[in-house]
Amino acid sequence: MESVVKRCCVAISLLMAISVSFGAVANESAQKLGVCMSDSLNGKERKKLAKWVYLGMSAHSTIQPYSNFTEKDVDESNKYLGALVTRLLTEDCPDLAKSALQEGGSQAFEHAFGVVGQVAMQEIMAESSVSQSLAAFEKYLDQEKFNSVFN
Repeated sequence: MESVVKRCCVAISLLMAISVSFGAVANESAQKLGVCMSDSLNGKERKKLAKWVYLGMSAHSTIQPYSNFTEKDVDESNKYLGALVTRLLTEDCPDLAKSALQEGGSQAFEHAFGVVGQVAMQEIMAESSVSQSLAAFEKYLDQEKFNSVFN
């Protein structure tokens, strides 16, 4: 029983960390572009991409009070991401980018960058301190209620 709860908790944590809404089903070109861009990133770049996502999400009024970064940090991250996206679309994967845009428009790019975002979040989630932190709510689960449903 405990392993079911733990697997459920890990799945929820992972889902929350890497879920991306793609809207429509992606075309093949969008998927290929996402794979090409992901394959073109190294670990350091994936971590910096995850940092950019974190800084962006931290602008939310609910999260912002818990964040400690400067406008300079945000601007440097934006500058880095601008250069990275430029490289990915114009140097690493230009033919796939053109094809994806022609076949799927902006939704194809949303899907492709969703794939890249998932890879970036997997890089962050690989650190044990992150998964431990996201699973810390387990101690507050009502084990008796889980047992009554799953046993």
